[in-house]
Amino acid sequence: MPTRKYWPAAMLAALALAAAVVAPAARADDLPRLITVAGTGSVDGTPDLARLSFAVERRNPSMRAARDGVVRVSRDFLALCARLGIPERKVRTAGLSIQPEYRYDNNGGPPVLVGYIVQRQLQVELNDLEKLGELIEGAIDVGVNQASPAELDSSRRAELMRDALAAAAEDARRNAERVASTLGARVGPVRQVTVGDTGPPPMPMPKGMLMAAEARGDAATYSAGEVRFEARVTATFDLLAP
Repeated sequence: MPTRKYWPAAMLAALALAAAVVAPAARADDLPRLITVAGTGSVDGTPDLARLSFAVERRNPSMRAARDGVVRVSRDFLALCARLGIPERKVRTAGLSIQPEYRYDNNGGPPVLVGYIVQRQLQVELNDLEKLGELIEGAIDVGVNQASPAELDSSRRAELMRDALAAAAEDARRNAERVASTLGARVGPVRQVTVGDTGPPPMPMPKGMLMAAEARGDAATYSAGEVRFEARVTATFDLLAP
């Protein structure tokens, strides 16, 4: 019967260590040479739609009187939108908000109910910017007493964003080529691309322009200007020998 040989644990550990020492280590030349850069791009577009937020608020000792005032203005506002040819699906009127209004005694007495505050939010998406001034002026005329700056946007947002992304990718490659050439190398194939947060939210019309137009009462003074779409790309390329 053959005799089995058993190696001591210490000897096995020594053999494993020797094998690890003999195994060739990865050389620096075998590691991939990479370059990671960022690129930005932007595209300007002419806005062709606007989103507007209005509110009508009334205060009155009588809750019914305050509510009736808000309802009347809301009805007149909807009629204004209809006259301007704005589809009903583009107009949204939120429910009424009602809250009591109190007068507080500085001497510590109990608060006294003095009336009610009733408010309603009105939101419109306008696809004809030539009517922007007329809509804002008309809203003020029918009794709307709160208005936020119009948010300007483009129906071509997706297309313009893709153009901005293409410009950002090209900028990233140019940046990589400039760095590589400065270091005496060349840029190879792209390894990885990361797209950052891109695109602006709808751009609000400058408040100063809005208020100045309202003060003059001239619907023709509203100007949309342009909307800029921006993109950012981070790309990793192979770095090759010249």
